[in-house]
Amino acid sequence: MTDIKLPERRPTLVAPVMMVERSQREGMKQQRACCIWLTGLSGAGKSTLGNRLDQSLQASGLHSYMLDGDRLRQGLCQDLGMSDGDRHENIRRIAEVAKLMVDAGLIVIVSAISPFRADRDAVRQHLNDDQFIEIHVNTPLSECARRDAKGLYRAVREGRIKNFTGIDSPYEAPLNPEYSIDTSHDDGSRLIEQLVIEQMGGMREQMVVRDAMRFISGV
Repeated sequence: MTDIKLPERRPTLVAPVMMVERSQREGMKQQRACCIWLTGLSGAGKSTLGNRLDQSLQASGLHSYMLDGDRLRQGLCQDLGMSDGDRHENIRRIAEVAKLMVDAGLIVIVSAISPFRADRDAVRQHLNDDQFIEIHVNTPLSECARRDAKGLYRAVREGRIKNFTGIDSPYEAPLNPEYSIDTSHDDGSRLIEQLVIEQMGGMREQMVVRDAMRFISGV
């Protein structure tokens, strides 16, 4: 008689109440935490744009960090392949890390192809309404293939890579991103400046509210 294996029961997990809130961490850094998510085809310019934005935020005295999809594939997500299921899991992991970093009061920049709209929408729903800024780096496929800085498009043409986003695996463009940029004719300088100004504005608003509360309490 074959023994029937019952599914393993997981213990009920109860998360502890965190004594330090995100707003306190934001106040200490004097900024509004958020996740700036760059999505687009391979070679569209996401990492270049994200790095420049990160440098500009740092130069403005803000606390930011960039999560790059390729770097995460070499560590946290190195066990994942390129199947649809693995792509979903890849974005889920990145989103969880980004959420923790937002909770820590940081401005998090995510640079990842993130081809499926449902995954990106899930990230948005996972955060507060004003914490997720989606940027579609909509550089045309022809330009991405022409650049081919990593030699990936050539490998696809030679049949050495399968399930490549934009070629034989779908890319679902955002329907209503906060921003959209085509780096084939826009270097992103104005967008970066606008994003930095917005984050600086959020910092000033928080300082005004904090000073007002101090005045009210007589501190």
